[in-house]
Amino acid sequence: MHTMMKDLTVELGPDRPGTLGKAFEAIAKAGINIEGYAGIGGTLHVLTKDAAATRRALESGDFKVAGEDEVVVVDVTDRPGIAANIFRHLGDAKVNVAFSYVATGNRMTIGAVNAAKAAEIVARQTAGV
Repeated sequence: MHTMMKDLTVELGPDRPGTLGKAFEAIAKAGINIEGYAGIGGTLHVLTKDAAATRRALESGDFKVAGEDEVVVVDVTDRPGIAANIFRHLGDAKVNVAFSYVATGNRMTIGAVNAAKAAEIVARQTAGV
């Protein structure tokens, strides 16, 4: 099964101890549950069901939200080859994956140039899995 959610790209600024904690604290203070995240090289990706509220929370904590993307979130089984299968079929369908990360509850997050087409491919590949 898959759903569509929003991924916010957040610029964390200079690399300093506590910055990541401050970003998560701003979100938590707003009562928002994060569905998944990836932090790499001064950039934080936050998976959320409520992009507007999450954006407001981050901006109130003086963080810059640099982007908002619709992403495919797919339930997966924890076993070898699942990601390989999904990404192979996306590639075969000429769907360009811009980013991907693991979300809570054995789910994959896929940010693609064409999220709707990615969702179609994922739905076919995960039907009955």
